[in-house]
Amino acid sequence: MATMRVGFCCVFLMLVAVRRMPSATAGGWPPPNYADALTKCLLFYEGQRSGKLPPTQRLTWRKDSALTDGQEGGVDLVGGYYDAGDNVKFGFPMAFTGTVLAWSIIEFSAELGPELVHAHEALRWLTDYLLKATAQPNRIFVQVGDPYSDHNCWERPDDMDTPRPVYQVNQTHPGSEVAGETAAALAAASIVFKSSDPAYAATLLSRAQAVYNFGHTYQGSYNSLGNAVCPFYCDYNGYQDELVWGAAWLNRATSSTRYQCHIIHGIKQMELEENGSDLEFGWDAKNAGNYLLLFLQQKNDSEYGRLVEEFACAMMPQSHSNYIKYTPGGLIYATPGCNMQDVTGFSFLLLLYARYLTSARRTLTCGTSQYPPSALIDVARSQVNYILGQNPLNMSYMVGYGTKFPQKIHHRGSTLPSMDQHPQHLFCGDGTPYFNSNASNPNLLVGAVVGGPNDGTDNFVDSRYWPNQTEPTTYVNAPLVGLLAYFSKN
Repeated sequence: MATMRVGFCCVFLMLVAVRRMPSATAGGWPPPNYADALTKCLLFYEGQRSGKLPPTQRLTWRKDSALTDGQEGGVDLVGGYYDAGDNVKFGFPMAFTGTVLAWSIIEFSAELGPELVHAHEALRWLTDYLLKATAQPNRIFVQVGDPYSDHNCWERPDDMDTPRPVYQVNQTHPGSEVAGETAAALAAASIVFKSSDPAYAATLLSRAQAVYNFGHTYQGSYNSLGNAVCPFYCDYNGYQDELVWGAAWLNRATSSTRYQCHIIHGIKQMELEENGSDLEFGWDAKNAGNYLLLFLQQKNDSEYGRLVEEFACAMMPQSHSNYIKYTPGGLIYATPGCNMQDVTGFSFLLLLYARYLTSARRTLTCGTSQYPPSALIDVARSQVNYILGQNPLNMSYMVGYGTKFPQKIHHRGSTLPSMDQHPQHLFCGDGTPYFNSNASNPNLLVGAVVGGPNDGTDNFVDSRYWPNQTEPTTYVNAPLVGLLAYFSKN
């Protein structure tokens, strides 16, 4: 576990006189419509569905797709989500999406209001698939689709004809990071469905325990699958953080400490391996999320409390964090890839910690400075507002929200004409002219949040050629669901 020294620019005790983040109407911006954004944020998941679409499908330009997935391996792997703008089903980031979407629902179910039913639908679409992928003992089907042939073609998911091989981890080729994350998703989802569908919740929890035991017993990285995994969703941070993550969610789902020894051992291993930073939280690194989740379960643990406080302090704009920066327009900037993952993920954790501080009647102490919980909430709100249009370019980074938003996102289904408009089959090379076109995408992937500015500035290029800026992903929206639900009521 790599710790990070965080310096602070303030040299005197400060409680109220903190630098405030922009207000909802600063710069002449209209106040965001968080409820509308929440509706669209969840609608996005319907555009990412794989498999047989239900009659309730609202994004009707999408059609059934990948109805034979799994046949090559003799299993049923129909369903689930495409992770981003391609047509591969990557199990590792899909499971992380499920964990955080479930966490959003657990923490903000009351605030979700009428959108709770859509949140449940989005989560169940994912967990139904994870149950299929883990149906065989000591085996997880972690991916469907050849990423190289898929990325070489610009095809609709509805009639794609690229190879659909299946990839698995098992006792001889383990994948502890995928097992830990999948167990976390199933365990967290079991909490969501416990009251509305107890039988389904029990199935999820039982499977989560079996999957976790597999990942813990047969330890190793799914990176051994080679080119099928890397460099697409290669695990760079090691798998101990996922084993801790899965154990922590199982503790919460079972209301017990039966996995506590696994957590303690996993954290010791993380410290020895020093993979990643304690300030990271995303599909690969769970460090900051682990510490907050564990602290909220064990509030008397001073070490977890210290690590969460370190994370929150680094998030404050006044800090001199070497990891977390802000663009001139106020957007969090941590990594040059899909930066919005950090924006929504960090903001979600900060909001949860602020809620704890409020309930405990505490403030955040950073060196000689102190911040009330409202200061942390202001940071989280400023990031959501930036996504929704309060930024130097005066544009929303959520497709379909506001009057100005990305039009040429890096997404195959959105770029190509729908089967309603073009029922003839589109082969691999047929999509290239659409990719190269300067025209706006014909199909609106409502609610998709793109990667956004990713170089430390507030610049943005609306072009399919820039996937780091214009490609949406399922795991960016998952924490945003919770954020938007909270701000829609607060």
